[in-house]
Amino acid sequence: MKNAKPRSSAIASAAVENQWCKDFEVKGTKGTLLLLYVQPGASKTLVKGVHGDRLKISVKAPPVEGAANEAVIKFISELLRISKSRIHLLSGDTSRQKNIWLSEIASTDVSQCFTRT
Repeated sequence: MKNAKPRSSAIASAAVENQWCKDFEVKGTKGTLLLLYVQPGASKTLVKGVHGDRLKISVKAPPVEGAANEAVIKFISELLRISKSRIHLLSGDTSRQKNIWLSEIASTDVSQCFTRT
């Protein structure tokens, strides 16, 4: 577990610089834009760190018929303790780079949850 601390520090540092987690508004509703880099077909579902300007998440589900997208949404829902209906995939349906909008949650709350993992 020696690597857990630096990874959390890197995630927190990137969040502070507003690289992967930004306040965002869609149709008058405030929320957070989450920039992700997703690695499907991994051995575990977890936050891996920062990949460029995106938060890297590995998911166990394969990239077949939306299974990896569903796994990402479920993971975020459980981590943030919010309903899946508040998580919206804006772009990246078939890409590893995904833009996700979290309705009615501040970016500071999101970054705090991810830096605790």
